[in-house]
Amino acid sequence: MKKIATTEKSSADILLEIIQDMHAQEQIVTRETLSNQKGLTNLTKTQIDDRLAYLENNGRIVRVQRGVFVPAEQHRPARSVYTSILPDGTTVLEVGEQKLVLSPREARMVGQAMAGAAQQFVAIQQGHEAAYANHEMSMQVREMRRQLSRVFGMIGNPPGPRPAQMGLPCLGTEAADTV
Repeated sequence: MKKIATTEKSSADILLEIIQDMHAQEQIVTRETLSNQKGLTNLTKTQIDDRLAYLENNGRIVRVQRGVFVPAEQHRPARSVYTSILPDGTTVLEVGEQKLVLSPREARMVGQAMAGAAQQFVAIQQGHEAAYANHEMSMQVREMRRQLSRVFGMIGNPPGPRPAQMGLPCLGTEAADTV
């Protein structure tokens, strides 16, 4: 007699299915709404929080705001894409194993349809470049602050208490001007 392998779903997989179902029905997914679902009656809110954290850490759900979750988009792996433009103006577009031979007019129509994706690509790329430039400037500012701190440390901090520490007004402050 053959044994039939039964695989029970983990509580995280069950939770993910419920999140996907609720999201498909345009319901807001929170730990409270999940704790009221029929398939999760045996889980406490603490266990639901633990499974939510697990799913979020593994990229299967996304926290869109405090306490609100949506399923992460799951796409199949990208295929190779090649484009060739032939001397007669024909465009050959290959995606994975599929090949399209397009007339110049068809290629323009495909280009027009893909314009939004191209703009999105440009916006994403500009965001990455801006973040990189911001990081570089932050590093430069940090280094300049370190250097200024060293310079000021060498110039003018004589040993001993500062005037403000002795209860005396410092020159160039409002307190010194009123004395």
